[in-house]
Amino acid sequence: MSAIAVITGTTHGIGRVTSRELARAGRTVVMLCRDLPGARRVREEILRQLPQAAIHVVHCDLASLRSVRECAATVRRDYTPIGLLINNAGMVSVQHRMSADGFELTFATNHLGPFLLTALLMDSLAPDARIVNVASRIHFRGRFEPETITNPRARYASRAAYAQSKLANVLHTFALARRLSGSGICVNCLHPGVVATNLLPRWLRLIKPLLSQVIDVERGARTSLYLALAAEVAGVSGRYFDEHQNQKPAAPLANDLQLQESLWKMSAEWVGVPAKP
Repeated sequence: MSAIAVITGTTHGIGRVTSRELARAGRTVVMLCRDLPGARRVREEILRQLPQAAIHVVHCDLASLRSVRECAATVRRDYTPIGLLINNAGMVSVQHRMSADGFELTFATNHLGPFLLTALLMDSLAPDARIVNVASRIHFRGRFEPETITNPRARYASRAAYAQSKLANVLHTFALARRLSGSGICVNCLHPGVVATNLLPRWLRLIKPLLSQVIDVERGARTSLYLALAAEVAGVSGRYFDEHQNQKPAAPLANDLQLQESLWKMSAEWVGVPAKP
């Protein structure tokens, strides 16, 4: 496997821990972040612990298709072949907001940005690369409602928007796994657990039934690192894993082949890439 690991969302939470542990494992870590000063502070923090680590920072605002394209161009130019692509970044907007490209912000950040990034980096992946998509168990409550994504006047609920974006992560993973079958490249998704990060207070109403199960970021990063590095999952693709590194059935809706393909075609059209079969 190529030593280059590209990861989004590393300024806090499990992305920060994942970046550190990838560096500890000897990977060249390329952190894609909207907050460049924050990412540079994380880089310096890791280097204080691991002075020999190779850590790079590239600007990427996943809510902006232009920013994703610029970021992908930089990565393709300077950091290939890619052995690991970890789509880790995630957010939820409490209020109804639209991205600069005209998409509901949570969906734009959590799905459309990673969808485009993955598509643009596909030709730069090593033959045995692994793609890891950080989803969530809340995808079981998700519904795909395209009108809520493109209509700025659509009714909005932050929980429903987040669940829809996480369902899209799982649908994308399964559709991509079929397209990569036989290529040697694997893609899987995961629920990291209910992780205690600086975002937790604004999510309280989303996860109130699960508060007794909150875990720290060190534990929250374990499944991402397992899927990225463990020898026993080499060749495993198109699967959903829980916070204990166990394969689990995804939601029935996530296994709907027609829905997977509908989302793929819409996403490709929305971000401006070919909807390859």
